[in-house]
Amino acid sequence: MRGDVERDIVLVVDLDGTLIRSDMLLESFWSGFAHDWRTPLRAVAGLARGRAALKARLAECAAPDPAALPYNPAVLERIRDWRASGRPVALVTASDQRLAQSVADHLGLFDEVHGSDGVNNLKGPAKADFLTERFGAGGFAYIGDHSADLPVWQAAQSALTVGASPGLRARVDAMRPGAVHLPAPGGGMGAALRAMRPHQWLKNLLVFFPMIAGHIFTLQTLVQGILAFVAFGLVASSVYLLNDLLDLSADRAHPRKRTRPLASGALPISRGMAMIPVLLAAGVAVALILGPMFLAVLAGYYLLTVAYSLWLKRKILVDICVLATLYTLRVIAGGVATDVPLSVWLLAFAAFFFLSLAAVKRQAELVDAESRGISNASGRGYQVSDLPFVSQMAVSSGFVAVLVMMLYLNGPDVLSKYSSPFLLWGACLVLLYWVARMVLLAHRGLMDDDPVVFATRDRISQIAIALMLALVVGASVL
Repeated sequence: MRGDVERDIVLVVDLDGTLIRSDMLLESFWSGFAHDWRTPLRAVAGLARGRAALKARLAECAAPDPAALPYNPAVLERIRDWRASGRPVALVTASDQRLAQSVADHLGLFDEVHGSDGVNNLKGPAKADFLTERFGAGGFAYIGDHSADLPVWQAAQSALTVGASPGLRARVDAMRPGAVHLPAPGGGMGAALRAMRPHQWLKNLLVFFPMIAGHIFTLQTLVQGILAFVAFGLVASSVYLLNDLLDLSADRAHPRKRTRPLASGALPISRGMAMIPVLLAAGVAVALILGPMFLAVLAGYYLLTVAYSLWLKRKILVDICVLATLYTLRVIAGGVATDVPLSVWLLAFAAFFFLSLAAVKRQAELVDAESRGISNASGRGYQVSDLPFVSQMAVSSGFVAVLVMMLYLNGPDVLSKYSSPFLLWGACLVLLYWVARMVLLAHRGLMDDDPVVFATRDRISQIAIALMLALVVGASVL
């Protein structure tokens, strides 16, 4: 008789934070925001009608692809073991019914599915009452992850937690001795740090460019440059997080980007959202030390980057020009932070050089799309057929940048700053080679989609950069 009772016990599985390492409400919000930022905001404006109504409205706006969601393998294994013993499994969640059903249809592991219906929010005590009425008191085992599930565990025959904190585990153990605690794969602080993309901070070394080009090496300018570097890094990281939230679907479909902390579920969406204002505020605080002009440049960078993430990155050619502008703004910010005047030559060189790098970035994405049999770059306005044009743009812009540098070498400023200016012609030749090689590698599909980060890992690029620096230093001191 006892065996028959145990066979009748239903395993009830929660969705958010349990079956998936994410939250369907936030998934729907950011998926809708990525397609049309006004739609989810209108849904949030209707929050007065209750959370269930909000979830229903967002589910209408955007439905995340269930095949791409980050599932918890330990929970999936538990479900399969339960089903193998002939016992039923139910998916019961506070997420909207339509989203829960799409997940259940994809997995094919559930005998029944219940979610919020636009009126009733199936969470906490409401879920406990529903399950007791549905399966009877003690007629189910429950897998959850949050303190809101405590009333459900209280009504359950047995309890299983997923990624619970020590405090929550203790409360569940006191309530249901013998509770099973399953792991929730996550990266902790490491995932948060990776989401900030510290390797991308290398781009912010451009703030030191005016100081180096102007041969102004004082303790004051060095400190100012370091502060500018940190401010740009913090603000840029806040935008990277925003961009990753907007690109969740596209990143999960990408062979490399699918491992990003937010896309993989290693970093919860809620935590990523919380990090954005913190990083932005920290960056602004550092910028205030450098004065209002630097803050204005940083604000322009931030607003342009947000506009790029929300809209401009899908506009052909405009996106490349914006990327080049964002690089150039770092150089301008460096000049403002260190009070070093920016020459027209420097700005012209930066504009064309970074236009080339931006085009190489798009070229690499298109080559990658072509290799995967996709007709267009995900989330971009380019077709694979645009590849020859983008490649030509990368080459021509890079060569024009070298030409600007060569023309600068004929100016009077060079003789006053360099004792052996003829060595700078060697730097031009090395730069010409490097630009051509970057375009060629992108053409062959041998480059990541970010040429700046690629250059820091590529041995030939490292040698080329070191050689150019040696020639510039030699031109100054020999």
